[in-house]
Amino acid sequence: MFDGILGYIIGGAVIGVLARFFKPGADPMGWIMTIVLGIAGAVIGGMLVTDGILSWVVAIIVAIVLLFVYEMIRSKQAKRPG
Repeated sequence: MFDGILGYIIGGAVIGVLARFFKPGADPMGWIMTIVLGIAGAVIGGMLVTDGILSWVVAIIVAIVLLFVYEMIRSKQAKRPG
């Protein structure tokens, strides 16, 4: 059980870093959010594709999409009058 969780954390970190590398522009987020984003990409990618290397590619693409979504949500919150 812990191998799976540890695997998702390490894989999520790798996927999150790769997604931030491939996505153009600055991403103002820390390491924890990068790992969470990568884990989400890994989980969704694993549900969509079960093939080994293809699931990594899909996970990175999903993580890039999640980066765009995160950036949109964050920019909308910053524009709200406080």
